[in-house]
Amino acid sequence: MKTVQVRNITLGQGIPKIAVPLVDTDREALVKQARTVAALKPDVVEWRIDFYQDVTDYDKLGQTATAIREVLGDIALLMTFRTKGEGGNLTLADDQYFQLCQVIAKGKMADLLDVELEHDRQEIKQVLDLAHRNGLKTIMSNHDFDKTPSETDIFSRLKEMAELGSDVAKLAAMPNNVTDVLTLLTATNRAQEDLDIPVITMSMGDLGKVSRVAGQVFGSALTFGAVGKTSAPGQISLEDLRHDMADLKLN
Repeated sequence: MKTVQVRNITLGQGIPKIAVPLVDTDREALVKQARTVAALKPDVVEWRIDFYQDVTDYDKLGQTATAIREVLGDIALLMTFRTKGEGGNLTLADDQYFQLCQVIAKGKMADLLDVELEHDRQEIKQVLDLAHRNGLKTIMSNHDFDKTPSETDIFSRLKEMAELGSDVAKLAAMPNNVTDVLTLLTATNRAQEDLDIPVITMSMGDLGKVSRVAGQVFGSALTFGAVGKTSAPGQISLEDLRHDMADLKLN
């Protein structure tokens, strides 16, 4: 599997890396949360800017990003605006969404930028190109909070992300039974064998927790752990996640 280097971590190599979300709403609380998280040394910190109260004030967004960056040191920073339709906290029109992504890329506010698949494909290509020209790596994402798509559909979405030019492909789905979890894991294994970029997948909720700890076995390059507040159903605490993943590590 092709790997992606971000600061001091290599996605797609060895044990899956762990990202921890920041979901507070104002700068002071975010910096405080970032200090708490940074002390525990995760591989990646994901700032979920759809929770940030000043997300459309680009000056304040940049200032807060700088403050978080100072706290994190060499920990990789992923900035994500998760739209309402994909389980996020706010609704943005497509033109606002892409303008926000462009501002982040031009301002070099993060190491990684999340770009959702379910938008205009030409706009996606343009923002991916802009991010890459400004030194940001990209994670293209897709989420289904109601069900788990078929294995073919999951693979097809991940493949399209690779073809559009993203550095990493990510898909999360909600299982309604154990078979759904197996479907996602099977598709993950196929994707890590056939695609030339790292993939990140997870089956959400309690049923899907196994997918959050078994990434090295099935081919998912990164998982999400919680320090206090969670950003998705089924997230495991950072401490427990590290312990569980160490038990499953492939030698």
